[in-house]
Amino acid sequence: MTEPYDALLLLSFGGPEGPDDVLPFLENVVRGRGVPRDRLLAVAEHYQHFGGVSPINEQNRALLAAIRAEVDLPVYWGNRNWAPYVEDAVATMRDDGVRRALVFVTSAYTSFSGCRQYQDDLARARAAAGPDAPVLEKLRHYFNHPGFVEPAADGVRAALATVSPDARLVFTAHSIPTSMEVASGPGGHLYSTQLREASRLVAESVRGPGAEFDLVWQSRSGPPSVPWLEPDISDHLEALAASGVRAVVVSPIGFVSDHVEVLWDLDEEAAETAGKLGLEYARAATVGTDPRFVRMVAQLVAERTSGVDKLALGPMGPSHDTCPLGCCPAPRRPAPAEASRS
Repeated sequence: MTEPYDALLLLSFGGPEGPDDVLPFLENVVRGRGVPRDRLLAVAEHYQHFGGVSPINEQNRALLAAIRAEVDLPVYWGNRNWAPYVEDAVATMRDDGVRRALVFVTSAYTSFSGCRQYQDDLARARAAAGPDAPVLEKLRHYFNHPGFVEPAADGVRAALATVSPDARLVFTAHSIPTSMEVASGPGGHLYSTQLREASRLVAESVRGPGAEFDLVWQSRSGPPSVPWLEPDISDHLEALAASGVRAVVVSPIGFVSDHVEVLWDLDEEAAETAGKLGLEYARAATVGTDPRFVRMVAQLVAERTSGVDKLALGPMGPSHDTCPLGCCPAPRRPAPAEASRS
């Protein structure tokens, strides 16, 4: 007989918690990718703008506390790139006698960096923990779950209340190399397809069927020679202003909380661009620890532990539970000559 699930692991990206952490953290993020030092130093300045502290760890502490109050399982927390590392969390789970655990990842979408890389993190952590490591099973993607869509829609409504009511709705997500746009899993949905569907669900919740919106990208970090998803948010704002748009609401639909990418790329750079263009600008809140989002985590757990119905909005339906082997493959890495031009 299959052992019951006896724990839940919250798995996230991680972030620095002081100025001295910033470069070591970024080196963890880009290890093996050939990213030039000057690029790291430029990104480090974004973190130093906020005192060298990413908000993501504190946000995860709040999410961890909220999940613990909602889920009837021990809940652990581990990160990919900074303490508490996933390897340490899994070792603690092993020492606590955990045998089989579910994993909630703070990424709602399919992609190498948002799914497969987390699967690799779990495999690496289990290998480090040895033969007594717990079995770890990732919960499904939730980009179209009402517990994600509804609080995101409320964030857009609140932002719309601060600008002209006819403001253009613009949704953003972290850009990825186009080579990472590989359909995977049952249904073969792309990262951008899932993001467009989440954006549509939010836009139509706010403005009704057929609501217009744009999906654009932010936080590109690759060399110019490597194609990434476009357009960039700041370029898109320029195009909107040139077409006569006078107000925008930007929703970071690709993020579940206010990462540095949100605070810098949207609240600083995009807001500055909008100001120069004379655009009214408002940024919608991420879902964070909204009670509906926390209840969603509990519902995803209950799908696997109790067989409750899977919830999903729109025609794409609920995502698959188990990722096929080899899904979401890594993108082609640029050769050193290409990377040096970034």
